[in-house]
Amino acid sequence: MDLIAGAGLVVKLVLLVLVYFSVVSWTIIFFKLRVVHKATRDSERFLDFFWSKKRFDIIHQGVGEFASSPLTVLFREGYQELARTQKRQDGDDVIPAAELGRVENVARALRRATTQETQRLEKFLTFLATTGSTAPFIGLFGTVWGIMDAFRNIGQTGSASLAVVAPGISEALVATAIGLVAAIPAVVAYNHFVNKVNVLTGEMDNFSQEFLNIVEHMGRRG
Repeated sequence: MDLIAGAGLVVKLVLLVLVYFSVVSWTIIFFKLRVVHKATRDSERFLDFFWSKKRFDIIHQGVGEFASSPLTVLFREGYQELARTQKRQDGDDVIPAAELGRVENVARALRRATTQETQRLEKFLTFLATTGSTAPFIGLFGTVWGIMDAFRNIGQTGSASLAVVAPGISEALVATAIGLVAAIPAVVAYNHFVNKVNVLTGEMDNFSQEFLNIVEHMGRRG
């Protein structure tokens, strides 16, 4: 605290910016930990529930128990599109053409839902990436400015002894240290969440394919 209090105005402003980045990053980290954990847990539970049932209408009645899972959103969108398409095609004599249109409509709904859920899961990750890439440079800027100020003081006093140089340089290096403190957790968290989102996205793609396969089998059985 003594080093921060003794720093120059520019260095203090840099430290305030870094503290802001750090506080927001940690807020996002704790928020995303909860969101990703609940999404992963509910997805596993929903898959067990999905494969244990035999009818879409029964599954649709129970999706509320897995509200945090992105798979429930895919199922709901696919099921609703399937129901709408089925109503439009009731009484259609050209069964193959009608079945092809139904599968295409459901596939389009699943792709749309996958994109929306992926965007939801990736929300705020850009800020973590920005913090991880820019915070060290912001801290370095504060350090460079502080060292420039320290050398200016040396020129004014006319003394280059360690007692004169060390305090100014140590105050300047605080900015780099705070920049690393803000950047390192953000980078680690960003990589962790990107990996988790990729896993969930893969589960969504697999579920979409399984859902479409079931729809095709239902069509062939009439």
